[in-house]
Amino acid sequence: MTALTITIPGAAVGKGRPRFGNGRTYTDSKTLNAEAFVRACAMDAMPSVPLDIPVSLDIEITKAVPASWSNVRRRKALEGALPATGKPDLDNVVKLLGDALNGIIWRDDSLIASVSAVRRYGPCDQTVVRVRVIGEAPA
Repeated sequence: MTALTITIPGAAVGKGRPRFGNGRTYTDSKTLNAEAFVRACAMDAMPSVPLDIPVSLDIEITKAVPASWSNVRRRKALEGALPATGKPDLDNVVKLLGDALNGIIWRDDSLIASVSAVRRYGPCDQTVVRVRVIGEAPA
């Protein structure tokens, strides 16, 4: 296996900040649910054993054009003339994907050697993650 693609339908979700209460630290339920959904989407693409070699990620986040936008603004967005910005922060989405795919696609997200992430407008909300093997197993 040299590459695999994971498609995650729906709006991208960013990793939430850790929460504190009753003397402990915990992850909020929105983050836990989003990570579980990403893992479920990855099950079709998963290798027989999680990768234990360096990988590269190409992440493409597609954000649906708001229905309230004019036809001119909609066309510009779909042509790529308008950058897709806003919440969630791009780095938080990358963090959630890295953590969610631990033990499924790779042994640990410390094996991610490079990341390319882009957010753009498109017809529907979805995230596509392309994982490429870029190294060899350690001797």
